[in-house]
Amino acid sequence: MNILTFDIGGTNIKYAICNDNFELSERNSIPTEASKGGQYIINKVIDIVESYNNIDRVAISTTGEVDSTNGIVLYSTNNIPYYTGMMVKKIIENKTGIPTYVENSVNASAIGEAKFGAAKEAKSFICLTFGTGIGGAIYINGENYKGEDSLAGEFGHIVTHAGGRPCVCGGEGCYEQYASTTALTQAVEKATGRKLNGFEIFKKENFNDPEIRHVIDIWIDEIIIGLKNVIYSFNPSLIVLGGGIMSEKYIIELIDRKIYKQLLENFRKVNIVNSKLGNDAGLLGVAYKASKL
Repeated sequence: MNILTFDIGGTNIKYAICNDNFELSERNSIPTEASKGGQYIINKVIDIVESYNNIDRVAISTTGEVDSTNGIVLYSTNNIPYYTGMMVKKIIENKTGIPTYVENSVNASAIGEAKFGAAKEAKSFICLTFGTGIGGAIYINGENYKGEDSLAGEFGHIVTHAGGRPCVCGGEGCYEQYASTTALTQAVEKATGRKLNGFEIFKKENFNDPEIRHVIDIWIDEIIIGLKNVIYSFNPSLIVLGGGIMSEKYIIELIDRKIYKQLLENFRKVNIVNSKLGNDAGLLGVAYKASKL
């Protein structure tokens, strides 16, 4: 079986072919052009699907709150206009005739980590991904817990600073406004006047700049605030941290040095690790689910 698997993010659409052994090949990435709206993005996906001749399933991991049973985007912020309510599964299947599975990107990453990655041996764990915003997923007794309306795990909108920065959700002081990769890049630009992306910030010449290092350390303290909320709420044995920036060893090392000192003793058993699959987690997670259609 050949599965064409996608990961639709706020910045890029990554895609690859996944085989029966859940090996990825023919990897590619194109700009999302999110400001052009949901229909534009799905049309791009359809164009890619139609450029292949031997696809048995389409699998889509996407930003936004998703009803995976029906393949509908229940809610998306204005980062992707006109995406809320989009019947992604129906649109793609009607256009291509190929069975399609659609899932929220962090739930997809959690499935990938549970089946093939850092959480392979865990019955229950929490997954958080850090990027444009912060997403979350909850795994309990081997199942992806989604809550009453498939909306559970919106950790990015936990309020960590009452009356704080305005958020795209309409609230104020949300976790992702302080601890996302976007928050880090904005803080570095404010402190130094330099517009650097997350990868560039951790390049040796920038990372060793005392001013940038100070900003990074404050940002990691913000990450810890949210992690403590999650730990006290769920008492997990494992937390997996995903998103491209979490491949930087300094982040997990500093979290490890600081967080356990701040937790009540009975909560210190939690193991906090980086994603094992990195950017492949979402691609593999939805491919696994699509293979079961």
